Amino acid sequence: MKTVVKLIAFFAIFVVSANEVNVYSHRHYETDKKLFAAFEKETGIRVNVVKAKAGELIKRLELEGKNTNCDLFITADAGRIYRAKSKSLLQAVESKILDTVIPPHLKDKQNHWFGLTVRARVIVYVKGKVKAKDLSSYEALTDKKWKKKILIRKSDNIYNQSLLASIIAHSGEKAAREWAAGIVENMARKPKGNDRDQMKAIVAGQGSIAIVNTYYLGLLLNSPVKAEVAVGKKLAVFFPNQAGRGTHINISAAGVTKHAKNKANAVKLLEFLVNKESQKLYSEANYEYPVRTDVAPSALLKGWGDFKKDTMNLEKLGANNVDAVKIFGIVGWR
Repeated sequence: MKTVVKLIAFFAIFVVSANEVNVYSHRHYETDKKLFAAFEKETGIRVNVVKAKAGELIKRLELEGKNTNCDLFITADAGRIYRAKSKSLLQAVESKILDTVIPPHLKDKQNHWFGLTVRARVIVYVKGKVKAKDLSSYEALTDKKWKKKILIRKSDNIYNQSLLASIIAHSGEKAAREWAAGIVENMARKPKGNDRDQMKAIVAGQGSIAIVNTYYLGLLLNSPVKAEVAVGKKLAVFFPNQAGRGTHINISAAGVTKHAKNKANAVKLLEFLVNKESQKLYSEANYEYPVRTDVAPSALLKGWGDFKKDTMNLEKLGANNVDAVKIFGIVGWR
């Protein structure tokens, strides 16, 4: 019965209204609910949300075609939003606000999608057990001194795929393959679990360093579970590649769907999500970096230090995704 109810909820069809905006979202945070509620209060436009995995939502948009009632697609990772664009599921929009406040590398060159928040993929380590001076770049992690010391997620994780895609973009496939093979050689265990699990594992002594997204450390430090907070407090953040291209970043992003029935409302919601107040809330309540350069990160994020970000256009993460997946298969990163 629960399965039937779930399917009915997933495939529920919105009743189109001029005073609403219909959203398909892969994000699953309370912060988003608060922002949607604030948008409704400010504009009087009702926000209807369907949540599911990114792949499921993209497939649904494909199947619905012109009959979709979805106006705005929101997902985590540039690779996923790029995939939606490559399938012609998004449309270009014109907005002076979006053009002005979002840096060029954090949005589609043809304005099919726009970054909402930024995450950095960093190295974390247990304070007192690893010295920051021994760390430098992603590439240096293939050194033999990290043999059986690195913890990281599986290769089917989009964050790892995008990290490898960025290395392909900067250094070519050969260098990317050598890097991936080197990481496999230096893994402390077979990849399993999410980013929080990697951090818990190094605190438990199962490795020395972990490669994770910054906001996962924020989630640990602000967890209602005391044991998770204790884990977070033992960890330090290192931003790789500061002497070169900068630390790899990724985004949550959104795009207006090709067949949006409420396009104007979708653009209004997009603009609302990148205003200063929304960007501040994303950072303070969800531990993500603002896409706006005129909004300061939260105190927690500031505490990790300023860092140089890789400003490569994030379209390249999607463009190189297929090659990244192939490389993972070749080097045996499971």
